[in-house]
Amino acid sequence: MKNTAKGLFVRIVALIVLIGIVVLAIFLCWGENGSGAAVYYDLTSSLVNSETVYLMLALCFTVPLALAALTVSVVFTAKPLLKKHKAKKTEKKKQEKRMPRFSNLSRIDGELKKHREEAYESKSLEEICVGFRNYAASRLGLYYDIADIRRFVAGLSMGKLMIIRGMSGTGKTSLAYAAGEYFGNPATIVPIQPMWKERSDIVGYFNEFTKRFNETTLLCKLYEAGGKKDIFITVLDEVNISRIEYYFAEFLSLLEIPDPKKRELDVVSDSWENDPERLRGGKLLLPENMWFIGTANNDDSTFAISDKVYDRASVIDLDRKSVPFGAPDTPAAHISYEALNRCFAEAQKRYTLSAASREKLTRLDGHMAEVFRVSFGNRIMRQIEEYVPVMVACGGTEWGALDDILARKIFRKLEQISPALIKNEMPALLALLDDLFGADALPLSREYLFRLSKSA
Repeated sequence: MKNTAKGLFVRIVALIVLIGIVVLAIFLCWGENGSGAAVYYDLTSSLVNSETVYLMLALCFTVPLALAALTVSVVFTAKPLLKKHKAKKTEKKKQEKRMPRFSNLSRIDGELKKHREEAYESKSLEEICVGFRNYAASRLGLYYDIADIRRFVAGLSMGKLMIIRGMSGTGKTSLAYAAGEYFGNPATIVPIQPMWKERSDIVGYFNEFTKRFNETTLLCKLYEAGGKKDIFITVLDEVNISRIEYYFAEFLSLLEIPDPKKRELDVVSDSWENDPERLRGGKLLLPENMWFIGTANNDDSTFAISDKVYDRASVIDLDRKSVPFGAPDTPAAHISYEALNRCFAEAQKRYTLSAASREKLTRLDGHMAEVFRVSFGNRIMRQIEEYVPVMVACGGTEWGALDDILARKIFRKLEQISPALIKNEMPALLALLDDLFGADALPLSREYLFRLSKSA
């Protein structure tokens, strides 16, 4: 550094001397009439006696030397300042990285280390349904038909996404809320906003100015659920007031991955040393013990939910309020995710879909595909295999469970078919249902088809 500074100083002095010589030469070549003779005359007769010449010579050498001194001073002074500023900036970056950018998630890490699991209860699916209904009535003043409670519990076995539809005031949000209270872990209500369009609206984002991540309630609950065995329910309230296909798109894709251990949500693009423990490489594993329950209103202020979402979700219709009834005082049941999942697996093993029902579904699928170009598909067949046995274990019937699936997931697809085709082919479809299941079977499906035919 010293050699470099010395060389710089020498160059500056040489440049200043050169500038002084040039200035002096220009002055000497300037005469009163601009001729060369005047120059020589001035040199021989009045150079020594002229005060102006001495003053100009002094300025020619003094000013450049002053500038040189100032330049050298700036060079030697600025370098330490720049070095100090750079070191301060580097230290600031290190300090920012030492401070957690996920303050809430880091706090949850500390809480989870002190958390002690409470004793969980063991109940059958039918006991869960009856207890849930009586608890909601006796403790919360919420009344639901036992069939809707069974649909809710059985719907949890189909996947992690559920849509509860109906007019405002029919108890959609309250049903999900009551489930969280009954399972011993209050549900998280996430009010969807009309302007939401991307996943940062529901998960959060990294603020480049503050160097902190703006953590949402959902992100905190996702992280907390990964460290506990409780059942977590997240309510996406008014899920279709904005397009769920936009802000929930990444979740829809991740939940389709068969292996739960590979459902990793991208939270940030890099990793810091002090990031939360279970945020690895900027990714968070979606917890298996969390369900997303969307409540959907059917009015002009909302968007239509696409087939992409309906195909992935279990669907419940709450079209009317249930009548109040007398229920015994029933406490909450603290049930773990593992216990509930075990009940689902046992039911699916014990109450497998009968061969007769499989044959009827195959014939119905062939007719729907040939006439309406609508097929069950592998996903819906898998959902039938999962839903029907659990519904039976909850106290329902096999055909009642099939009626739920057909009405809400199969025949619903006919809404996109030409009204003329619906009107012409509806009698044949109803006759096929009579032949396969009987005239009095599948009341939900028949009611839906009659309403669809009438509107066509």
